[in-house]
Amino acid sequence: LTLTEEDAAAIAAECPAVDLAVPTVRGTAQIVFGNQNWSTIVQGATPDYLAARDWPVAAGEPFTWQDQAGAARVTLLGQTVAQTLFGDGDPVGQIIRIQKAPFTVVGVLSPKGQSPWGQDQDDLVVVPLSTAKRRVLGVSQANARSVRVILVRAREAGLQKEAEEQVAALLRQRHRLQPDQEDDFTIRNMTEVFAAQEESARVMAVLLGAIASVSLVVGGIGIMNIMLVSVTERTREIGLRMAVGARGRDILLQFLIEAVTLALFGGVIGAGLGLLGSILLAHVGEWAVSLDASSFLLAFLFSAGVGIFFGFYPAKRAAELNPIEALRSE
Repeated sequence: LTLTEEDAAAIAAECPAVDLAVPTVRGTAQIVFGNQNWSTIVQGATPDYLAARDWPVAAGEPFTWQDQAGAARVTLLGQTVAQTLFGDGDPVGQIIRIQKAPFTVVGVLSPKGQSPWGQDQDDLVVVPLSTAKRRVLGVSQANARSVRVILVRAREAGLQKEAEEQVAALLRQRHRLQPDQEDDFTIRNMTEVFAAQEESARVMAVLLGAIASVSLVVGGIGIMNIMLVSVTERTREIGLRMAVGARGRDILLQFLIEAVTLALFGGVIGAGLGLLGSILLAHVGEWAVSLDASSFLLAFLFSAGVGIFFGFYPAKRAAELNPIEALRSE
């Protein structure tokens, strides 16, 4: 670790384009309340962390600089942790144990949702940086002032590139790096990262859409072939129904209903497999998965549409059969 708390203070003080510079450390820990036990992320940061991430408190209040100075055992809970440990109860003021040490819950963060990397951002607790180092994650005396990440916020959106250049120049100066030496730190512009993630998501959406379209066409052709075979095998039955008074539109409707039923049955199987896959992904991959009822409704509507579109030709062919010739069929 080459970054230090002093680096963060220098960035905030000496880079005109920078509004906030927040030193942070991060690790995992076991959280216990009563008989509830949960393993989660522990984020150690200074009180400016919430402002830098534009993350308001939904209940209670954030910890203070006095808490940071005294390495107070106070914590903010993400929504996932609060729901897991307390359910519908109020966590504020309660005592939880982090790595067996008692901590007072001073607030609950507002929901942040899923990150572009598919991680649940609400599955964490935030504690003062000094507390995280001394009482939770531990630091060696040799690296007592080191930090994992310095979170930097530019004064304005248009100053991000300038802020990035100022921070890089300052850190190279502070770390005494020669012109021919590579940086001993990495700067990530989160706006660019998010843009790349969104572009990847758009490409993936187009790819999945193309695969789904091909699957619908292949499935529709399969339904049409099945219905054509059914019409051929049931020619005599069709002729008999017409002979006793069935009209062409009655035969058309009958075979359309059969095609739609076949397509909806396939849609039910597909939706069931998708639901099962989502549940397995949430449990095995520990991804935050959202299930929307409108998606299932859309799947069934598409299935019905495929049944009508690809089932119309076989149904029309059955409706146009000559009753006399159909009755002669064997």
